[in-house]
Amino acid sequence: MEIERSVLAYLHSHPQAADTLRGIVNWWLPRQRYESGCLRIEHVLERLVAEGLLHRDELPDGEVLYALNRHTRQPQPN
Repeated sequence: MEIERSVLAYLHSHPQAADTLRGIVNWWLPRQRYESGCLRIEHVLERLVAEGLLHRDELPDGEVLYALNRHTRQPQPN
């Protein structure tokens, strides 16, 4: 839940933000805390996509871009 709150808090502060998993790990979240948790973060991001909170776009190189789903009412982060 901590990663979920951090991602949603970042997106509420930066609603136009969109980034790849690598970008989210390196820039959105404190790098030193999550560097080894890339797979765990990816699972959280995919769960947020499944819940309709995030939108995902696959780029031509296979990377995935995550952004706030503007078509869904967003809960406020705790």
